[in-house]
Amino acid sequence: MKILLLSAYDAASHQYWHRSLVAQFPEYTWTVLTLPGRFFAWRLRGNSLSWAFNQREALSQPYDLVIATSMTDLSALRGFIPSLAQTPSLVYFHENQFEYPRSGHEHRSVEPQILNLYTALAADTVLFNSQFNQDTLLEGARKLLKKLPDQVPPGLPELIASKSQVLPVPLTEELFQPHHPINSDAPLEICWNHRREFDKNGALLQDALQLLRQKTDHFRLHLVGQQFRCEPPVFAEIEQQFAPQLGACGYVESVTEYRALLQRSDVVLSTALHDFQGIAVLEGVAAGAIPVVPDRLAYTELFNADYRYPGGSNEAQHLASRLLELSELKRNASLPSPPDIQALSWQALRDDYQQVIETTAKR
Repeated sequence: MKILLLSAYDAASHQYWHRSLVAQFPEYTWTVLTLPGRFFAWRLRGNSLSWAFNQREALSQPYDLVIATSMTDLSALRGFIPSLAQTPSLVYFHENQFEYPRSGHEHRSVEPQILNLYTALAADTVLFNSQFNQDTLLEGARKLLKKLPDQVPPGLPELIASKSQVLPVPLTEELFQPHHPINSDAPLEICWNHRREFDKNGALLQDALQLLRQKTDHFRLHLVGQQFRCEPPVFAEIEQQFAPQLGACGYVESVTEYRALLQRSDVVLSTALHDFQGIAVLEGVAAGAIPVVPDRLAYTELFNADYRYPGGSNEAQHLASRLLELSELKRNASLPSPPDIQALSWQALRDDYQQVIETTAKR
């Protein structure tokens, strides 16, 4: 089978997914086209133009299936390259633009949401990495369509739902490593391993740490993840305010060092405003860390209530209380075990991926 894979905004999580997908199915012949994960607004609207006229020969080859990320302007691309309109297509939603939080600095436009809607409608099969992702897209589409002035076809969200299913991004086997915690006399090792952007909610992290330090300073914070030239100042403030408790800091270039850090961490923490699956947290759990995650987003379907802290106006206090509890449990050598997430491994999910690929290609 010849498969064309299109990643229109090839951010780190998208790279992780499509590289492991290709590696898992060497029996297929893959052509992979990607565009850099930068200049979001232009990339979202311009990817069909860039590909159709820069990669026309590659796109015009005979394929049995097109697999595209949700950033791909599939409807326009199929118009530019007529042969693609006859090729079965599968679209994978890592995220959707209906639920993405607003920073207050972006240009407000329905363009990203419309593109998500058109791409989902153009596909034969639509996959979501979580039920939260699917539900928020469908609800967001309903709300958007109600705002359109006239000539809106009925039943579009229902049409998308009829060809959709949830299939998480699988974890590669090398992520499942034995846990090597530091002894119980050591501070609680907390790993916050996310992009330093506004949607990862550094303000909540700062507030919770301040409350925690009023009770104990017996913790070590590893503030690691992708960094950017322009990032919220709260992260620099955290580095300065919690310097005595700061362990690893910044982006860890070495994969080996990063995984070793996860293996010795007691806790992997999320404070996110949006996570459609939470791969960074799952990487930590696969290495033996205990997840401490908000009681919202995709986390409600991943982890039971023991691992989630309540939201609302007292969210920082709830988070601080949970971390304090875990710190005391470590002193007593009685930290709980992390949840078993083997069901999210490639070993568990490979057959499901193969089935949806083969079924879509036969349409």
